[in-house]
Amino acid sequence: MKNHIINVSPSEKSLPKEDQFAWKIAQVAADPVDVSGDVTDMVINRIIDNASVAIASVNRHPVASARAQALAHPRSSGAAIFGMPNDQRFHAEWAAWANGTAVRELDYHDTFLAADYSHPGDNIPPILAVSQQLGKNGKDLLRGLATGYEIQIDLVKGICLHAHKIDHIAHLGPSAAAGIGTLLGLDADTIYQSVQQALHVTVSTRQSRKGEISSWKAFAPSHAGKLAIEAVDRCMRGEGAPSPIYEGEDSVIAWILDGPDAQYTVPLPEPGEAKAAILESYTKEHSAEYQSQALIDLAFRVREKIEDWEAVDAIRLYTSHHTHYVIGTGAKDPQKMDPNASRETLDHSIMYILAVALQDGEWHHVKSYAPERAQRADTVKLWHKISTEEEEAWTERYHDPDPNQRAFGGRLEVTLKSGEKVVDELAVANAHPAGARPFSRPDYIRKFKILTDEVISEAESSRFLDLVMALPDLSPEDVAQINVVLDNADLINGKTDSAGIF
Repeated sequence: MKNHIINVSPSEKSLPKEDQFAWKIAQVAADPVDVSGDVTDMVINRIIDNASVAIASVNRHPVASARAQALAHPRSSGAAIFGMPNDQRFHAEWAAWANGTAVRELDYHDTFLAADYSHPGDNIPPILAVSQQLGKNGKDLLRGLATGYEIQIDLVKGICLHAHKIDHIAHLGPSAAAGIGTLLGLDADTIYQSVQQALHVTVSTRQSRKGEISSWKAFAPSHAGKLAIEAVDRCMRGEGAPSPIYEGEDSVIAWILDGPDAQYTVPLPEPGEAKAAILESYTKEHSAEYQSQALIDLAFRVREKIEDWEAVDAIRLYTSHHTHYVIGTGAKDPQKMDPNASRETLDHSIMYILAVALQDGEWHHVKSYAPERAQRADTVKLWHKISTEEEEAWTERYHDPDPNQRAFGGRLEVTLKSGEKVVDELAVANAHPAGARPFSRPDYIRKFKILTDEVISEAESSRFLDLVMALPDLSPEDVAQINVVLDNADLINGKTDSAGIF
């Protein structure tokens, strides 16, 4: 890997293209390096993971709304939409919109955390949709996805967006555009313009993850994927982009991030170096914000030491800056303590998550968020005894450059009314690569089967899994079948309606 220094450059200096960071991203995307076996295996795992959570959310309202919009844009040689029959095809950008919303809705797929945070699996829907529409084979798709993961994870390592209240999809637009560029074998110049356009149109605020969190949290990454496809299309037709998008004196770094005196360092693979960043990312065993994964596992362990929840006086979680200020009491969001809050808000309340995990000893993507569960009187009482505090050691581990030392957990201190304390800590989730039970192919398949149980047939489950596990050998016709099909009658809003404009 090579570290690239990014500074703001005054327009009068006319920064050469070869010195611009978007060009360096484009060169990585255009590099025809082979994909290693371990990366291939992990890409397959993540396609399975994405399909799992997409089908589990297929009839939730935001997903049904996105699908209804997409169904208004049919195309005979287009892309598939999760749940729909494989003989029905739609424009790639709209399929990416529908599928990306389904993938993100439950907040249950893969994650990478460093200077910023991300769900790099959000790259899969737009890159897959383009591969289906343009008839690419399994090796093409594999290479495109390896690039998408690489660029997003590298950006997340070096550029913090949330410090400036910018949503992390600003890293997804460039990564999806770069991945599509690799998929299609585009030249570096076209990818360079595409990356710049995609960044320019995907900068938005973090209000989508603050206060009363709405369904836009699910729509945000799918919108970025849709915009990335459109950006690549324009640039393939010879259009340009605002440039230099990172270093420009009126551009992203100068006016939205750290300002004109900023300096960022972002690693990228050297020419000929494998794109392996996906191996640093990790998926979720529990359907909740990633910072809660280790803490849910910790709660399962702590609950075994407490016999009477009425005997609990207070619960304090000592954790990282991010966990405290984004999903903890440091956020100062009263909605995070509200029994009537939306699922999206409860998903971002570690106080609620700990209360339910402590009481139930299990976590379910539907039952744990049900209104009757959130409003249970004894849960509300326990929930309101929980607070968080940043502890510098946990913040340092959160940002540790060594992935083997990086941690996203915390220390839980339960104080009983007797004065006795129950204290335990956990650094990483059990499913994390460094955890007690790292996720492997059987775990991804088990997650798929659990989340699609009674939703799809056993034959359809086997068809999809067998197909995806042969990814490097798939023909364009096979890639077109990478979809999980439900009986159309089982889909809500399975056809266009008159509720909206489309």
